Amino acid sequence: MNTQEHPKSVIVIFGATGDLAKRKLFPSIYRLVQNEKIGKNFAVVGVARRPWTTEEFRSNVSDSIQTSMKESKDLEEFTSHFYYHPFDVTNPSSYLELNGLLNELDGSYQTEGNRIFYLAMAPEFFGTIAQNLKKEGLTATQGWSRLVIEKPFGHDLPSAQKLNQEIREAFNEDQIYRIDHYLGKEMVQNIEVIRFANALFEPLWNNRYISNIQVTSSEILGVEDRGGYYEKSGALRDMVQNHMLQMVALLAMEPPIKLTTDEIRSEKVKVLRALRPVSDTQVGEYFVRGQYAAGKFNDKEFIGYREEGNVDKKSETETYVAGKLMIDNFRWAGVPFYIRTGKRMAAKSTKIVVQFKDIPMNLYYNKGETVPPNLLVINIQPEEGITLQLNAKKDESEGGYSKPVKFDLSNNLYDGINTPEAYEKLLFDCMRGDATNFTHWDEVALSWSFVDPISDAWKNGKATLATYPSGSMGPKEADELLEEDGNQWWPVN
Repeated sequence: MNTQEHPKSVIVIFGATGDLAKRKLFPSIYRLVQNEKIGKNFAVVGVARRPWTTEEFRSNVSDSIQTSMKESKDLEEFTSHFYYHPFDVTNPSSYLELNGLLNELDGSYQTEGNRIFYLAMAPEFFGTIAQNLKKEGLTATQGWSRLVIEKPFGHDLPSAQKLNQEIREAFNEDQIYRIDHYLGKEMVQNIEVIRFANALFEPLWNNRYISNIQVTSSEILGVEDRGGYYEKSGALRDMVQNHMLQMVALLAMEPPIKLTTDEIRSEKVKVLRALRPVSDTQVGEYFVRGQYAAGKFNDKEFIGYREEGNVDKKSETETYVAGKLMIDNFRWAGVPFYIRTGKRMAAKSTKIVVQFKDIPMNLYYNKGETVPPNLLVINIQPEEGITLQLNAKKDESEGGYSKPVKFDLSNNLYDGINTPEAYEKLLFDCMRGDATNFTHWDEVALSWSFVDPISDAWKNGKATLATYPSGSMGPKEADELLEEDGNQWWPVN
């Protein structure tokens, strides 16, 4: 790629002294430079309350790169593109001073007035910052301006609507990039390719041939030091409203007429509109909520959620959610999409299992034995790849019957060389103006519309809170949810 094709931009990171910037954003920008995705025409301005100097900020960036990368080179040249600006988000003079610095950097780095404003901080300031950026003239440049927002985007539909209204006073929809880092993961983006580029799968991708689809996102970690945040959130808001529903939308969408941002988003929105609403009287039939209790994992004892720091001793916050989603449209009528996500579970795994329907007649198994179903497994993390479970013939000495055989396709697809970290991919997309892997407001609104009645029912005591021991795969009630349909969860490892 020659330098003419490199995107040019000043990236302003609000909350630049925080954990997200240090763990994800600085290393991602570094990798983009090392991989020659961006050239010399960029600058990064760190904005936060701490009274740091630019030298202190550059030292912090350097530490971040050295901590996260196996080898780091050209660090001095890289960090020379970083500047720090102490900031008060409510003070107009802070914005005027920042604008002066940005104009200066536009000239120094020839970034043509292109600006990315990345809000890596507490969401209560999103509206204030967005409005002040416009009011004080920071978006009035010769180039483009884009606003990048981390989740959570609101905590329910009314708060999300209020936030969206505040932001839309300053930025239009195509300038707003709402990050869902799951959409940056290589294998999540591959869902569309697996479906729409393979004659083997697309004709079978419907209720005639698929029995059920399972989406699991499990973590070994507990809430760690995020008890205060998690008490206000819980697994439903933290994971289901965004990551899980986004994966379901990609799995269930119709083929778009073109691979453009608008067409792909349009098909995802249709899926979210087709989700069967769950009323407060039905919550127990469709959803299970759980909370981790004390338990043992890998010979280590773990405390329960209620014993964690900054957590109410009588907390009703769920650390686990399992649900059955029904998509009431022509393609998916009658096919359950099972989702589960939780903390302090037996494995760290994000995985999709597509279970195909049974064949009509059992020829190759002993009488009374059930034929194992064909499975397509999309492994998103920690390993990336695809596994296909088919039935193949056993050794003749065993009577010629078949057995399930797994074909691991990951080695054929990937050379294993540093697939882009999700934030690296999303930052690059934002610099190029490709919003395909970011969430549109319509998707946010429909997701909250689906989740809010479930949340309200739980708040009003319409469903019990199950517990599960740390180091398990969740409460027994989640197994029962599938057993009622004659199904079972497939192992994640």
